[in-house]
Amino acid sequence: MALRTVEEPSQGPGPAAPGPGRAERRKAARRKGGRGGAAAAAGPEPAATDEPARPLSRVEARRAARAAKESPGVVLSRAVGELFITFGVVMLLFVTYQLWWTNVRAGQETDQAKQDIENSFNQGDKDPGAFEPGKGFAIMYIPKLDVVVPVAEGISKTKVLDKGMVGHYGEGELKTAMPADKQGNFAVAGHRNTHGEPFRYINQLEPGDPIVVETRDAYYTYEMASILPQTSPSNVSVIDPVPRGSGFKGPGRYITLTTCTPEFTSTYRMIVWGKLVEERPRDKGKPDALVG
Repeated sequence: MALRTVEEPSQGPGPAAPGPGRAERRKAARRKGGRGGAAAAAGPEPAATDEPARPLSRVEARRAARAAKESPGVVLSRAVGELFITFGVVMLLFVTYQLWWTNVRAGQETDQAKQDIENSFNQGDKDPGAFEPGKGFAIMYIPKLDVVVPVAEGISKTKVLDKGMVGHYGEGELKTAMPADKQGNFAVAGHRNTHGEPFRYINQLEPGDPIVVETRDAYYTYEMASILPQTSPSNVSVIDPVPRGSGFKGPGRYITLTTCTPEFTSTYRMIVWGKLVEERPRDKGKPDALVG
């Protein structure tokens, strides 16, 4: 009989160890995916450094201090700018006071003075030839200029002129006549600018324009005769009984208005002269110059 070859068992590796189950593999994949997503969302972490900030050297510190500190030129320019702003504000306030507030105050003063004068007229308790310095005793009207202003005794700047009133040259060497005098020159002064500026536009008067002075007893109507546009403040001859330069040839009953010129200065004086044309008792009513 034929002989058979007998096969020997294989000598390879043994059976493989059983691996994780499918459920466990899925759980592991989910855990790995969650950690990866969070890391991706967070982005890369900044690299940590343990090195402290390097302190500035002395030279660097000085340079930094100089750079932070303002230069003297900057400080000076700022100080000059603030000084000019302050100066401008002060000047604006001063101009406002001079051009506006002094007129407001003068208006209040003259209103009260006119009321007091009218009361004295009605009471009849004033001697027409005796008046205290600074006290009102008459009212002047210049119809063409719409001026109605009290006339006070004296030409004191603080007591009369700065209160908006017209002042009568009635003291010392400058003493002049009163309207009631039968001969002489009734001379007065008034501001041209600020403090009521009653004589601001007297340069617009023309020959024949009326100037009326009301006293306790009468209305005195003068007609403007001539004007001297400019003269020195020391030229007191313009208020003489027969004023020099007026054109009047002899004694009479005159009026002289004096004020400063040019406007907003006191360098020179402007003079306006007039001549009496009517004396009308107050009980006869107002003159035509005030009625028309």
